[in-house]
Amino acid sequence: MNTRTLGADLTVSAVGLGCMGFSHAYGAPTEKHEAIRAIRAAYDLGYTLFDTAETYGTAADPHENEKLVGEALRDVRNSVQIVTKFGIRFDETSTAVNKPLIPDSRPETIRASVEGSLRRLQTDHIDLYFQHRMDPKVEPEAVAQVMADLIREGKITHWGISEADETYLRRAHAVCPVTAVQNRYSMMARQHEVLFPALEELHIGFMAFSPMANGLLTGAYGKNDTFAPKLDYRSAMPQFTPEAADQNRALLELLRDLAEEKHATPAQISLGWMLCKKPYIVPIPGSRKAERMRENAGAAEVLLSPEEVAAIDKALDTTPMSAVFGGTAVKTR
Repeated sequence: MNTRTLGADLTVSAVGLGCMGFSHAYGAPTEKHEAIRAIRAAYDLGYTLFDTAETYGTAADPHENEKLVGEALRDVRNSVQIVTKFGIRFDETSTAVNKPLIPDSRPETIRASVEGSLRRLQTDHIDLYFQHRMDPKVEPEAVAQVMADLIREGKITHWGISEADETYLRRAHAVCPVTAVQNRYSMMARQHEVLFPALEELHIGFMAFSPMANGLLTGAYGKNDTFAPKLDYRSAMPQFTPEAADQNRALLELLRDLAEEKHATPAQISLGWMLCKKPYIVPIPGSRKAERMRENAGAAEVLLSPEEVAAIDKALDTTPMSAVFGGTAVKTR
């Protein structure tokens, strides 16, 4: 697979693998050995960027996903880039399937988190360590200083911020250079494009999570599809309601037409559109099946000219579409 550079010097595969779904938020967790085989299949397909977090797990094992990633990649560790995250916990008092997040980026919490992640990932360093959500009770400069210390100690080599805004990003970057932001981005969720000028000015990369609107833009789901209400976040997402199926018909037709024109699939078009838009965007679609991983990797071969990207943007501006899931609620601790 082609590579891209995030920030100053972090070279990664043009498409990364979001590993969360093996353990969390997308129905029943994948059986351990099957999940490990799937992650290795992604590596064999050319993926080198693997994204996890300390909170991607189950009630029985809140840290399951990091353990899977560490086990799957331990013998190819020097050939991959492992991304994990710190700074949130779930509100376990909530009965919602998508439990609210409680941010905690106190220095002592970060210190405990990094040691736990290193142990579970079976590694001596983390390639890209993300603050999972901004903590309103901790100044960005304080977080950045801990990151600078961890880089100096060799425990991480790069850091980033997920769901960052420009003010927070600039303040943190002034203390310790940020390699990437990781924000929600897809054809249905383009609000973070306002960050692009700042990212270009500061030479910061953009990792796009939920790049296919949680799977909707693959075109694989219809009005009658349902999801497990206690285990699958999609059961509460507005883009998967029966009403949304009608509202998104024109959008999916647009994707299918583009896919036919480019001899690609709708999933590849939705990823290729962002890859061709900016050289510093790296999508991290989640998949548990090797054939879908192969399909997503093929998006790196989709070629769209600047004029074609602009035309797609213009079409998206006027194409009716439903509301789309905008993120988990955040509470203060």
